Parts: sequence; structure tokens; C-alpha cells
Amino acid sequence: MVQLYIRDRFGSVTRPVKQLKGYKKVSLKPGESTQVSLTLTAKDLEFFNGKGYVIEPGDFDVWVGTNSVEGLHGELSISKN
Repeated sequence: MVQLYIRDRFGSVTRPVKQLKGYKKVSLKPGESTQVSLTLTAKDLEFFNGKGYVIEPGDFDVWVGTNSVEGLHGELSISKN
């Protein structure tokens, strides 16, 4: 299984350290490999701030791997238009 997690580094509301935002089950035989695509949407970055759902500008960590501890790490930034 491939899992996609995010973390908002400096949100105005305390949120989980890592939030699961997508996954895909993949079956492979020993020695096989495949390419997997997971999509992260704007809705995945929203959270409820007590008044409504918002996306705050800022920096996010993104992890993709077989579990919440191991895997590839990347970063993304959301800016205010």
C-alpha cells in the first residue's frame, strides 16, 4: 500500500502531526515495480477553523510511502492570491 500524508507547519489551529490524505493498494510480486499516482487537491488542505473550512497560506510537508514513518518527503507552499 502507498500512503500520502501532509502536515501544515504553522497552522492557526493545532492539527495532527501527519494527516492521511490518500492511499492506493498495490500488489507486486518480488522484484516487480510499478508507478503509482496519488492526487492532492485543494480540499485536502482545508480544515475547520471554528467558523468554516479554510485553506491558510503557508508551508506544508508531504510524505509518500508504505507507512506514516518511512517514505519520500517533499514540501509545498500555498500563497495568498
